[in-house]
Amino acid sequence: MGELLPKLATIPEGIQSAADYLPLARERLLPAVWHYLEEGSGNQVTLHTNNCVFDSIRLIPRPMADVRDGHTRITLFGQTLAHPVILAPLAYQRLYHPHGESASAMAANAQGGQLCVSSLASQTLEEIITAAGQPLWFQLYWQEDRPRTLKLLRRAVTAGYQAIVFTVDAPIKQATIQLPASISAVNLDTPAPFPALLPHQSQVFNGWMAQAPRWEDLAWLRAQTSLPLLVKGILHPEDARKVMDLGYDGLVVSNHGGRVLDGAPASLACLPEIVSTVSGRGKVLFDSGIRNGRDIYKALALGADAVLIGRPYIWGLATAGALGVAHVIRLLRDELEMTMALTGTASIREITREKIISDRD
Repeated sequence: MGELLPKLATIPEGIQSAADYLPLARERLLPAVWHYLEEGSGNQVTLHTNNCVFDSIRLIPRPMADVRDGHTRITLFGQTLAHPVILAPLAYQRLYHPHGESASAMAANAQGGQLCVSSLASQTLEEIITAAGQPLWFQLYWQEDRPRTLKLLRRAVTAGYQAIVFTVDAPIKQATIQLPASISAVNLDTPAPFPALLPHQSQVFNGWMAQAPRWEDLAWLRAQTSLPLLVKGILHPEDARKVMDLGYDGLVVSNHGGRVLDGAPASLACLPEIVSTVSGRGKVLFDSGIRNGRDIYKALALGADAVLIGRPYIWGLATAGALGVAHVIRLLRDELEMTMALTGTASIREITREKIISDRD
């Protein structure tokens, strides 16, 4: 393998879409890091389905509509955002660029958007939010038990994070990487050792899953904070109903980017029924498979209030740091605006099911 190319300090020439950053990022990352970023679980069926399912949705052109003064602004949990694109919580961002999560936070703010910081961030929560210059969201993983989880939640609240996204779909982590000595999940305490298992006991059921959150833990967590609280990793409408019944402010329809249960349906396929189940009781966000502004439009048309993007912004981060992330966001927003204009849509609230045709229709 040849030497890695250096990070760029300017936007590279010829970039017309987020996908154009992909080969540039790959040239600047070690193979193991690239594999960790891009891999899915199992045979990667769900990973590929996430990306392909958008092609089954057709957009309906509506020429001659008056879209003057159109915009992409939304209001989410009291914050006005310039667009509905939220940077998803991705772990260990210093793997991709020395400035790590701080670079992503600065880019999100520069583009009038929002970042959700991972529990597995490679910089401190305080450092990241200082770099952001605005309140951020925090993605919370269950920390083995309630006291550890509450400690991490309180640290995020004290640091100024203003929304909490509780991820429930990854109690068993399949994608692994040997981290360099200089990179770790710096905000987490050293995990407690697993209790010794008896010969007849399962590592999965009696080990990992014994420390996974359950519905009673979701009820407990809701009582611990008055901040907007969402659950990420919901694909079944009955689970969506239970989340709303517990008083949560919303949820994220997500299969973790195809990184957990291979064979799970594409998030987009699950979105309409979950939107119907929630029925305005909370916000429904969408995650997994967004690659361009047309994808964003399609997810919004199927009922999402906003979307989270993952790998694409990391391609920008790995190539050109904060500048690359900001450029990816801008490209996605430009594509969204163009799609809105060509479908006769002047605002996000006008993006409805009537604007698209699905192969399921």
